[in-house]
Amino acid sequence: MCTWFSSTDIAPPTQGMASSYFSNVDEYGFERPSDFDYRSYEEFMSEYLKVLAKRAKKWSEIVGEGKSLERSITIKRYVRKGIPGEHRGMVWLSVSGGEDLKNANPDLYQQLLNGPHNSRIAELIKTDLPRTFPENIFFNNTVNHQHQLYNILLAFAHENQTVGYCQGLNYIAGLLLLVTKNEETAFWLLKVLIEKILPDYYTPTMDGLLTDIDVLAELVRLKIPEVHHHVTSLELPWALITTKWFICLFAEVLPIETTLRIWDCLFYEGSKIIFRVALTLIKRNKTNLLSCQDFTLLADCFKGITKDSIVLQCHEFMQSIFKVPGSLPRATIVKLRTKVSQERELQKRPKLER
Repeated sequence: MCTWFSSTDIAPPTQGMASSYFSNVDEYGFERPSDFDYRSYEEFMSEYLKVLAKRAKKWSEIVGEGKSLERSITIKRYVRKGIPGEHRGMVWLSVSGGEDLKNANPDLYQQLLNGPHNSRIAELIKTDLPRTFPENIFFNNTVNHQHQLYNILLAFAHENQTVGYCQGLNYIAGLLLLVTKNEETAFWLLKVLIEKILPDYYTPTMDGLLTDIDVLAELVRLKIPEVHHHVTSLELPWALITTKWFICLFAEVLPIETTLRIWDCLFYEGSKIIFRVALTLIKRNKTNLLSCQDFTLLADCFKGITKDSIVLQCHEFMQSIFKVPGSLPRATIVKLRTKVSQERELQKRPKLER
């Protein structure tokens, strides 16, 4: 798990950590797993810190100019190489169009918090608050973070009544809050994600989500046909394998900083990044997947591929998602979405109408 290095991430060696100087809690408040390989992490970070220092200096020069970031080839290249944590909120807002939305209606967030509020929605959100990252020290030990998350979700649910509130939004909003440390910024980023980048993922019918799961299956058929055939022959539903990948945008699936590096690109390049990540995980683990000869083993193997050793080394992993899947034009995704949407609509019709 790589990170934009912070002094809060370092601790004196403790029992069970051998000679490691890294805390068992990362800078975002997530506890590292009991089997976390501190020695390999230190070896990786000893080289990667030099890269991070160079990236941080370049970003500081750009952000220090005090202007809104204009989308360009240069900024896109910088985003792909990672945004320093202290600049993420501002950069995400700027490159995604969230800043323009906020400037067009600067008082919206406060107006939404002032109410009136639907009591049923409020209770649904309150029920999910303790379930949101329960192992995270910020959400587990402070009422403040849960209250801020409640505000974000409540405001969004009342502003976008088509989506309202549904499970999954709490994880996304929670991570946005941990990264940006600002509830209003998190609200605008949530709005951009749900309404612009991932339309119809979180509606009651989840049409966008179901369509994109089918699109991924079709991309696997085209790019990794042996795996597609194997999954199909064992009758393992793609939705069972990948729904959490899509609905949580890899939060609680991949290491936190790897997830945030994916989100860097997601805010700039849109949802095709999700397909690149998924295809990379599947293609890299093709041999293991094909060796599973029954439904249960294959399902477990799909869970296991998110523990691939490369995902801990976020820089190398992010480089691989732009190489391993090969060409993936936006036009191809649009075409496949149209195709699978038409097929799903056809399946809904009575047989006599087909």
